[in-house]
Amino acid sequence: MLRRGVVPSTVMNSSMSLPGLDPDISALQPLAERMRPRTLDEMAGQQRLLAPGSALRRAIESGHVHSMILWGPPGCGKTTLALLLAQYADAHFEAVSAVLCGLPEVRKVLAAAEQRFLGGHRTLLFVDEVHRFNKVQQDAFLPHIERGTIIFVGATTENPSFELNSALLSRCRVHVMEAVSVADVVPVLQRAVQDETRGLGRHGLLASPEALEQIAAAGDGDVRRALTLLEIAAELAGEEGGHISDATLQQVLADRTRRFDKGGEQFYDQISALHKSVRSSNPDAALYWFARMIDGGCDPVYLARRLTRMAVEDIGLADPRALAMATEAWDTYERLGSPEGDLALAQLVIYLASAAKSNAAYMAWNAARQDVREYGTQDVPLHIRNAPTRLMKELGYGKGYQYDHDAEGGVALDQTGFPDAMGERVYYQPVARGMELKLKEKLDALRAARLRARQGKD
Repeated sequence: MLRRGVVPSTVMNSSMSLPGLDPDISALQPLAERMRPRTLDEMAGQQRLLAPGSALRRAIESGHVHSMILWGPPGCGKTTLALLLAQYADAHFEAVSAVLCGLPEVRKVLAAAEQRFLGGHRTLLFVDEVHRFNKVQQDAFLPHIERGTIIFVGATTENPSFELNSALLSRCRVHVMEAVSVADVVPVLQRAVQDETRGLGRHGLLASPEALEQIAAAGDGDVRRALTLLEIAAELAGEEGGHISDATLQQVLADRTRRFDKGGEQFYDQISALHKSVRSSNPDAALYWFARMIDGGCDPVYLARRLTRMAVEDIGLADPRALAMATEAWDTYERLGSPEGDLALAQLVIYLASAAKSNAAYMAWNAARQDVREYGTQDVPLHIRNAPTRLMKELGYGKGYQYDHDAEGGVALDQTGFPDAMGERVYYQPVARGMELKLKEKLDALRAARLRARQGKD
């Protein structure tokens, strides 16, 4: 059994910190691994989840650890928290990665955990990237969680609602972990600079608070990444007398990228933020999210397609120029490519966000489709059918049709265009904004006149 305060030493993943290693071997480990927290107090960030007195912290400190899913971005401390959970629960720690392991390997680990359980010892099974296991593989854990053979801790960067099956979710509590703020990363870097045992203290490294803050910001919420950048800076600084200078930082932090997952949760969150900023007529916020996605490596053609959709769905006939501008910006990007073509799309973002908004055409289209589904295949009224042959004319095709150009005002008001079973319908209801204001005035007048004409016939 494990003692409180000692990180578990039975770890399958050899990249994890192992206390008591030979100093020469420990020195070979990356700085981020050597500085992995050994107590809850050393955890960076996650105050909402692990603040003193919080429900989860009280449960952990009392040793009552439940099966859970840790959902959060890379480098926020999911693996570290799993190690600490095993420590406080006095449980044997096993780790598997869904990237590297298949069902046969998982079954071996579960069999060993069951033998351990029969001997009176608990096992905490940490499954990294658990969302990469398919449904059958996820189901393999269920009976062992139910019997208490294992304390299951799954780590994922993806939304568990979409990536994990309901049976597994029903047996685990989902805890959301957040990207670590710059303010929380800086103390970790300071500790790494000063720590003579696990960190860089024995090298006499000099790093100003400003330099550490820049490194923390470059970590972009990922503590592991920030520590890796610090380690690279320290190696370069060794050639400059042990001081992390501005020149060193320029080398280390050049061409860094922000967190962005082209196929994951962040991708869809950011495109949602862009769309909703456009809809809210906030060009500044819209431009920010557009820049974030371009910076993260999103395909500009994908963004051009989504922006064109916004021009149709959210602006519509309030400003018909928006659709034309969207297709022109898309075409411009196709001709110029990046980075020159990015500006055309950026201009489009600003225009769409600034333009008058209307979803009237979008709503009208959905209403018309709903009636098509509800009423099925209705016959076209005889008076508006085409009659190219004598037989069709004899059958009444086109009979009673009024040629609108010959009618007063250019509209035959008492003539319907709908199937008889449906009666007259109103789908398109323009808003009183932009160019639709004029359309609204015209259509309101026409609809009122048609109603009067129909009532007069009745």
